[in-house]
This record gives sequence, structure tokens and C-alpha cells, in this order.
Amino acid sequence: MALDQETFHLLQASVERFIQERLVPAEDIVEEQDDVPADIVDDMRTLGLFGLSIPEEFGGIGLSMSQEVQVAYALGQTALAFRSVVGTNIGIGSQGILMDGTPEQKAAFLPRIASGELIVSFALTEPDAGSDAASLRTRAVRDGDDYLLTGTKRFITNAPRAGAFTLMARTGDAGAGGISAFIVPAGLPGLSLGKPDKKMGQRGTKTCDVNLDGVRVPAANIIGGVPGMGFKTAMKIIDRGRLHVSALACGMANRILSESIAYAAQRKQFGKRIGDFQLVQAMLADSQAELLAGWSLVQAAASKYDAKPVGVSDPEVSMQASCAKMFTTEMVGRVADRGVQIHGGAGYINEYKVERFYRDVRLLRLYEGTTQIQQLVIGKHLMRAG
Repeated sequence: MALDQETFHLLQASVERFIQERLVPAEDIVEEQDDVPADIVDDMRTLGLFGLSIPEEFGGIGLSMSQEVQVAYALGQTALAFRSVVGTNIGIGSQGILMDGTPEQKAAFLPRIASGELIVSFALTEPDAGSDAASLRTRAVRDGDDYLLTGTKRFITNAPRAGAFTLMARTGDAGAGGISAFIVPAGLPGLSLGKPDKKMGQRGTKTCDVNLDGVRVPAANIIGGVPGMGFKTAMKIIDRGRLHVSALACGMANRILSESIAYAAQRKQFGKRIGDFQLVQAMLADSQAELLAGWSLVQAAASKYDAKPVGVSDPEVSMQASCAKMFTTEMVGRVADRGVQIHGGAGYINEYKVERFYRDVRLLRLYEGTTQIQQLVIGKHLMRAG
């Protein structure tokens, strides 16, 4: 699955122009209002951003992983809230349906997800189940042709915007084999949202709890129609999500570096530009080298992802995706820290973009698997291979 290169280059140019002309100028509005303006969301729909990873047969654009990371890199160069609006439709919200859904489920949901008519969230994390996803407690009890779902999901991205959830619930015994993936429409009786989360950064993104109290969902809404396959579905889609976030981290590192270079070129101390001092240049150089290393890793891992059969897990690809996610999200944290340092006192003031980007990028080391989870994935793979 890939867009022909000529068409992709046109799309990429359109996305980059949209970012510079529409998104970057609106960054302060998002910061102040803690929301993405509705007219920008509509423009995202028109541009096709909600369907980047969904095949053309379902109304999407159908980018390969190598193409998707280039678009994610571009989206990373502005406030991360903009990417968050489309992120769940591009990734974890839609990919489970795409990879494991029945033909009927794909036909019913994917075209609406691709157009942005339906925003879909991924609901796995719970108060007592995050990194240890196999221990989730939300229950799904069979009742005739339906299941009754009860439990709480936490930190669910785009839940306040969502028209549906790809939601994991336990239909069987303890462990990964007892988990099923459901497509749960929002607004069903018994489904309610918690208060919006107040976060350290990424203002404009929307997360909250999703509470389920005997929510009746048809058995036909189990992704793939077979209970007990939900954890496998979740693991299939995680590699793509990790590579997407890795590219996002590289894009944000590039933006922070650009802001730092611009500041170092105009700010003067001791009668000269601070960018002419070697210790400032050293911080810029370290950031540039780490960015190039991270971006090279992401592109190589994305190419390897594209080379494997669609929907098939490859331990080597998973290991490389974890390497990319671990390195790039830690890298952008270091780049952001240096960016604040280069700005000096101004870097601690909200008026300057590096202050908010410093807060924004901290989350990248937590979702799609923490840095420590990536270390475990990589380490276990190496020991199995050895």
C-alpha cells in the first residue's frame, strides 16, 4: 500500500504549505483557548489528513509507512495538538479495524474514519493497566447477541471528540488471551466521559476517562468477529504507531532547533551574537547530530516495516520500531532542554515557543509505550536472538 511518488510529493507540499500558512499562525490561539479551532479541523478533513493511512478503496489516501513518517515529520513542526486531532484516526483508532476487521466492519467504519466524519479513539489504558495492558479489568459479559461492558478507561486521547471507540475489554480469563477488541459507538446508554484532563503540556489535545456501566454492544462489533483476539490486534498496530510518534519527535526537534538558531542569531551578549559563542554552537551541533541520527533511524525502520506483509508481525521490525521510538523521543527531550538553555531566561517565558514545546515533548516518552517498555522490547528481542 503506497501512493505513487508524484502524487505523494504534491500531497506533501500541500501539507507543508498548510502547516506554515494555517497551523503555525494559530499556535497561540490553541495555547490560549486550549482547543483547536473548528475551521482548522474542517480544513484538515478537506486536505485528507484523517485518512492518511487508510487505503484508497475505503476513501483514504493509502500512504505507506515510509510516506506516513514524512507527513508526521512535517506535522511535528507545529503545535502537537494539531496532529493529535487526526492522530487516532490515522493510527491506533483505525488500524485495528483495517488489519483485523471483518469486511462488513471495514465497509461500515473506515470510509467515515478516513473522511473525518467519524473520529475514533483507542481505549486500552485503565487506572490499573497501562504498560501492563494484559492486566486490564474492563469486563464484557455475553448477554444473548450482545455484550455488556463495564469498567473505566483512562487518558483516552480524543475521547471528547470521538464518535466511536476501539475499546479493549476482557471476555475471557486473565491474561492476554481473554481480551477482545470492540467497536463501541459513543453515546450508548451507560457510556459517559470524565472531566477533561488538565495536562502539563500539549494544550488543545483532548483526553479524559471513558466510563462504562453495563454498556450494551452487539457481539458483531467485536473486531474480526472472534473473541479473545484483541491483544493480538493491539500488538499488530503498535509498531506503526511507534514509528509515527518517532517521526513526530524528529519534526518537533527540527522546529525547536530552528527556533534556537534564530534566537542565537539575533540575541546579543558581550557585544556579539550568542550564536557566535562556541558553547552555544556546541549545543546546536549536538541537537543537529542527534536529529539527523534519529530521522535516519526512523526512515530505515519505516522501510523495513513496508517490506513485510501487511498485518503480519515481524519481531525484527518491532524491535527497530522500539529503537526508533526510544531514541527519538528521548532525543527531542534533550533538544528541547538545550533550546530552553540557549534562550536563557526567555526560554522559561511562555511568549517564546520553546517553553511550550519543552512541555509538549515530555509526553512523547510516555505514550505508545514508555521508554522503559521500549527497552524491555529491545532487550527481550536481543536475548531471544542470542
